[in-house]
Amino acid sequence: MRPAEHRDNDSPFERFAAATAMSRSAGGEWAGRIHDGWDIVGNANGGYLLSLLARALRDESGRPDVVSMTAHYLSPGRPGPVLARPRVLKSGKSFTTVTGEMYAGDRLLLHATGAFGDLDETSGSVERVNAGPPELPAPEHCVRAVPGEKPFPPPVMHNYELRLHPDDVGFLRGEPHGEALVRGWFRLLDDEPMDSIALLLAIDAFPPTAFNAALPVSWTPTVELTTHVRARPRTTWLRCEFTTRFVSNGFLEEDGVAWDDNGWMVAQSRQLALVPRG
Repeated sequence: MRPAEHRDNDSPFERFAAATAMSRSAGGEWAGRIHDGWDIVGNANGGYLLSLLARALRDESGRPDVVSMTAHYLSPGRPGPVLARPRVLKSGKSFTTVTGEMYAGDRLLLHATGAFGDLDETSGSVERVNAGPPELPAPEHCVRAVPGEKPFPPPVMHNYELRLHPDDVGFLRGEPHGEALVRGWFRLLDDEPMDSIALLLAIDAFPPTAFNAALPVSWTPTVELTTHVRARPRTTWLRCEFTTRFVSNGFLEEDGVAWDDNGWMVAQSRQLALVPRG
């Protein structure tokens, strides 16, 4: 594993675990807070919002890991208190399925259903993998996304380290390469360990593939996001790749795969997003 490169001392920063903490409150609800600085143009990042709700659902399940999560985004999330209302649908021998919503006051932000289990118990089974991690230059030779005055990179990127493949950053200069593809490295700051919930953030942390596809759109709002967690990462760095095949009828899909730096595939995702009208 490569040595850590710590955050700049003058950069705003908050540990992921603290920013997604949820605690049980009266009546079976879970209380938490959308923290400042985890936003994209004022609205909380979708992976961060899902991580908040996932902590409540996971803890309600009594299992250690997210195995799969499907979320529908209903309203933008902004800094302030939130409540999660989880309900166990079924608790089986290997998995517990939990559904729930997250509210800011009376406003419904997010609905998700997840399966939770112990990823250590699923390891050691038959393996057949017909793909590998993306070829990336070392992190120090990739382009670090550091928030500034422009809309991209957004403020949320203060809270993790994102390094993009040099071939995939032409959109920052107004020169997208024309392929709906984004590749790069991801990790939490200050050696904070990655767990199955942190993968929900990682899988939604990168710029949209549409930025490189030379499409006349800005950000692409998420309608639905499904994530499959295959394993806990064994390294702090993740290699990630995101692609889009179809932009049609006002929607696009974005498929993601995350691998740890040992070449172990840890998560897959598919996101359905709106293509805003020009």
